[in-house]
Amino acid sequence: MAGERVKLEVKEREGRGSADSRRLRSQGLVPGVLYGRGKPPHPFVVHERELRRVLSGDSGLHAILDVVLDGQGTAYPAVLKDYQQEVPSGRLAHIDLHEVRLDQTIQTQVAVELIGEPAGVKEGGVLSQVSRDLNVEALPMEIPDHLELDVSGMAIGDTLRLVDLPVQEGVTYLDDPEETVLATVTMPTVFVEPEPEEVEGEELEEGELPEGEEAPEGEEGEAPAEGEAAEGGGDEQQQQSEA
Repeated sequence: MAGERVKLEVKEREGRGSADSRRLRSQGLVPGVLYGRGKPPHPFVVHERELRRVLSGDSGLHAILDVVLDGQGTAYPAVLKDYQQEVPSGRLAHIDLHEVRLDQTIQTQVAVELIGEPAGVKEGGVLSQVSRDLNVEALPMEIPDHLELDVSGMAIGDTLRLVDLPVQEGVTYLDDPEETVLATVTMPTVFVEPEPEEVEGEELEEGELPEGEEAPEGEEGEAPAEGEAAEGGGDEQQQQSEA
């Protein structure tokens, strides 16, 4: 839903540094900076509960925030440009807001949502979303919270690109219309287990050596029978007795 404006009340931030940021977060506050048009950055703090409320509306992260500084009546239209989260809690740790003019275009990223079930998926294909965000340019009040792409007509082997996305009045797509792939439907990948390799040659009998190989030295032939003297062994014993 484009064009949603939400009031956000913040307070001046006096401290600086990482130690001060940790202290604020322990109190349920989120430090942030409002960057103005030609004005110096303005540090502030806001209750995390209040910040989540304004960012969870229909426009989500693309809402126009009317930032009101504590004690002032002036509202500064701004958009969320960046944010940081704590790990692993996921709590917001810091935000950057940029003041905007409602009569001048801005550039931002918008999520692409696929709608419908492709015909190719019903036939066993697999739907893959390649690009999830697109760069767009529009007036702040015309930035859509998301872009819808109907994929119900996709068959196996089909590809949808940015050029296939319906044109939205007041919104300019900044990515390459022909090169930016949004979705594909492909055949599922089938894993084929390789067959075990067969050993060439005939199966050998126990103790038989492959053809062309010789037995190691000292192993060829059978061992002499028990009590049989090795050749030359008796002569050696006779020479010792004669001595």
